Amino acid sequence: MAKEKKVVIKEANITNNCPKCFNRELKLTFYQRHTYGRFFDRTTKDVSHEIICTKCNSLIYPVDWTEDIERVYQYYEKMAIADKASVRFTPLFYILTLLLIAIIAGAVYTFMRTVIES
Repeated sequence: MAKEKKVVIKEANITNNCPKCFNRELKLTFYQRHTYGRFFDRTTKDVSHEIICTKCNSLIYPVDWTEDIERVYQYYEKMAIADKASVRFTPLFYILTLLLIAIIAGAVYTFMRTVIES
């Protein structure tokens, strides 16, 4: 079973007012989703974000954003550069692939040897 993990690609403290408690300490974080399995590790192109007030610990949803928060979000969204979507194979994948090739080569060699002898 593959494990998913959100990796932080950009984090910023912003000084906009919280819509709930009106404090000026918000944290904007951008995440990229990574999937880790036995045979491969995949970096996806999915980027998510969240804004949290550091005083009241509430999650600020886009519905509650003010125009100032929207502008700051758009600015930091341009700065958050995600890794390219890619797949990296694990050593277990390479070992099993080489083992499979060796078994097939051995079977072909044995078959050819019995055909030549008879």
